[in-house]
Amino acid sequence: MSSGALGSVLVTGAGSGLGAAIAAAAAEAGWKVGVLDRDGDAASRVAGAIGTAAVALTADTTDATAIEAALDDFAAATGALAPGGVVCNAGIVRFGPLLELGADDWNAVVDVNLTGTFLTARAVARRMIAAGTNGSIVAITSMNGVAPGPNAGAYGATKAGVARLAQQMALEWGPLGIRVNAVAPGLIDAGMSDAVYADPEIRRRRSERVPLGRLGTASDVADVVLFLLSDGAGYVNGTELLVDGGVTMSIINTLPRPRAVDTVGTGDASDP
Repeated sequence: MSSGALGSVLVTGAGSGLGAAIAAAAAEAGWKVGVLDRDGDAASRVAGAIGTAAVALTADTTDATAIEAALDDFAAATGALAPGGVVCNAGIVRFGPLLELGADDWNAVVDVNLTGTFLTARAVARRMIAAGTNGSIVAITSMNGVAPGPNAGAYGATKAGVARLAQQMALEWGPLGIRVNAVAPGLIDAGMSDAVYADPEIRRRRSERVPLGRLGTASDVADVVLFLLSDGAGYVNGTELLVDGGVTMSIINTLPRPRAVDTVGTGDASDP
């Protein structure tokens, strides 16, 4: 997929997992990629593996000043006043029952997942507007923002918040030439889920529950992100795309059901 008129893209949380995979895919598709992570060594490793198309950037996305400094470095490396796109992927989770969840853990997840997405997107949008260029912003949400999972603390709430934030940004910034969309990964065998799928039995059972019969990959998500960044999605704005193999909508398929209700053709042919 060609990057079209968009020459550079910033990917946050790109020092590992899904973010690293998105950054690598973007570089392969022809983008100049800013690999941003609060762990500078991790960002450097990923950028080094990608090659000359990547620039390692260090910033904590909850720090507005640090984001601006990283964007200055990216502009110096690319020669562009603003990136043509940004993928707000940085996120964390602190597992545990809500009844036992401390305020510090709650606030940490809200700060990174929701506030960090806002600060990054706002900083890039301001530069796009100042440069007079159109652009595309993609926020990574989660199926847990659509259907929350147990013991996930603030994670599902923040991802639902990011989805609504993306819609609000799309509404306000669309007239300014900036498209904003979200991608909600489902059961993806990458990143935060590594510990879950280390258990072969859990892997098997989860795979069987997905209508497509398999877990998703980082490439599955990256392909959708690249589409939304590209000119091919030029009329897509304010949407959230589930990349989950159909699992989020398949709850009825997991419930007991009598065979009799699935019988067809027993009535009169004229029946509606």
